[in-house]
Amino acid sequence: MARTLWAVSDLHVTFEQNQQTVSQLKPTDPGDWLIVAGDVAERIPDVVRTMSLLSSRFEKVIWVPGNHELFNRSTDRLNGKARYRALVGQLRALGVITPEDPYPVFAGITICPMFTLYDYSFRPQGMSIGLTHKQAIAQAKVKLDDELAIAPYVDIPSWCAERLEYTEERLKATKGPKILVNHWPLVIEPTRRLFEPDIALWCGTTATRDWAVRYNALMAIHGHLHIPAETRVDNISHIEVSLGYPFEKHSPHLKRPWPFPVMRG
Repeated sequence: MARTLWAVSDLHVTFEQNQQTVSQLKPTDPGDWLIVAGDVAERIPDVVRTMSLLSSRFEKVIWVPGNHELFNRSTDRLNGKARYRALVGQLRALGVITPEDPYPVFAGITICPMFTLYDYSFRPQGMSIGLTHKQAIAQAKVKLDDELAIAPYVDIPSWCAERLEYTEERLKATKGPKILVNHWPLVIEPTRRLFEPDIALWCGTTATRDWAVRYNALMAIHGHLHIPAETRVDNISHIEVSLGYPFEKHSPHLKRPWPFPVMRG
């Protein structure tokens, strides 16, 4: 049997039903790889425990952070960027590939785990792109918990700009076909399916709009929206691979195989 590169995201294992689902994730071949595209859990020990389980089962596990891994509490010893660095260190110790590591190659295709964050430049339809990000947040009728759990601890747009520069340098230096992996979608189109359009503000950055084309991507894998669907942009598939919350319901036409089989080789 050929080995498979699988992808999942938004495991949210603090929900018991999700924990049971994740505990049943197993490879179909000893050589299978697994992408985990963010939002494993909010607490570092829960993230590490889950990733330890998965890395013990799959030949290689690739992880990118989501917003929930970056959630802070005022009582936490590590906040903001230090929190991310701690996560990277603990997952590297398990053998997990992070956005700070050399890109692995599966069946001749380079897998590029990325951490780009967002800068509030994804605007819901009808909201002026001329607003500052603070004005846009103030105007939004619905706000993500990021404003309470991330924004007070780090300048998100500045951190996003740093991550974009760092990631672009790495992608430019990587030749050949790629699969791009990010928690947040690289293009705005998937956010048009959101039930609450204002949430788009927390869903990505317009700076990544042409990355899939410019950096020779066969496809882009993402999570975050909890809407498991495929979006074609510039003839390239952007595929959401989220598990999501157990109480969420999706239209049958949005269902994707889960875990998602990215490729075989």
